[in-house]
Amino acid sequence: KATNSSAVVMAGDLTTGLEKDYTVFEQHLPQQDSLSLFFIAGNHDMFSNGWEEFYARFGSSSYFFTIKTPVATDLFICLDTGGGTLGDKQLEWLINILEKLRPNYRHCIVFTHNNLIRSRHTDSTNPLIEEVQLLLELFAKHRVDMVITGHDHKQDAVLFGLTTYIIMDALKDGLSNAGYFQIGVKNGKIAYKFENF
Repeated sequence: KATNSSAVVMAGDLTTGLEKDYTVFEQHLPQQDSLSLFFIAGNHDMFSNGWEEFYARFGSSSYFFTIKTPVATDLFICLDTGGGTLGDKQLEWLINILEKLRPNYRHCIVFTHNNLIRSRHTDSTNPLIEEVQLLLELFAKHRVDMVITGHDHKQDAVLFGLTTYIIMDALKDGLSNAGYFQIGVKNGKIAYKFENF
């Protein structure tokens, strides 16, 4: 709110999946009418029947939204990969959006919990290599400008083709690298920075 942001996207691992943790998380959120908030489920949010809690409180974690400025309108797509894969239905939905809607917008940014490009090995919730390949090709074909992820919680930015792949740090008290990621558009180009506490 202090930086005059248009929206906030939280890319998963919001809770441990327990009902009490979802309740505490909700109690710390600002009023919905004061700032647009968008949530994606992460693998931790699904523990202990957490998907039921997530869906009851926030609805689907696969959706898109737009932000309109006096100059142009940009498309933001949120994908649910907390379980490790998009699945056929969500993939079909994504392809439809990219084919039919993407050409109408200046920039396209995708948010997902799982990392498609990783700078380090991790054993948890690795997406299928065939799905990663398909997504990389789709994002290149449809000029997706940026893919923003969490999961690894280790800051990284990689340019693959014309798409920048971002891994955000965790926003958690007590971590030495705690922070968030800020994006904007300046002179028609996407500008971004990692903000650490």
